Amino acid sequence: MPIEDHSLVNEFPEFKDDIQQLKMDDTHFKKLYDEYHHLTKEVEKMEQEIIPSTTLEEEKLKKQRLQLKDTLQGYIKASRLAAEKA
Repeated sequence: MPIEDHSLVNEFPEFKDDIQQLKMDDTHFKKLYDEYHHLTKEVEKMEQEIIPSTTLEEEKLKKQRLQLKDTLQGYIKASRLAAEKA
């Protein structure tokens, strides 16, 4: 089974420019972005069986990634809304 691309830009292509700008300008966003990227890589390694894991461990990381993705999406939307009001 092919591994899906869960990069943040692939998940939210409509926010590509916003993501790039926030990564450069906002240290908190950059930290969350880096954490999301790290979790994605760990999940991919588990899915490819590069690192051994149980299904429970893999699902736990996927849930963490999903929660973080939701947080990042809210952050991006709030940033865009603030920029539109300015």
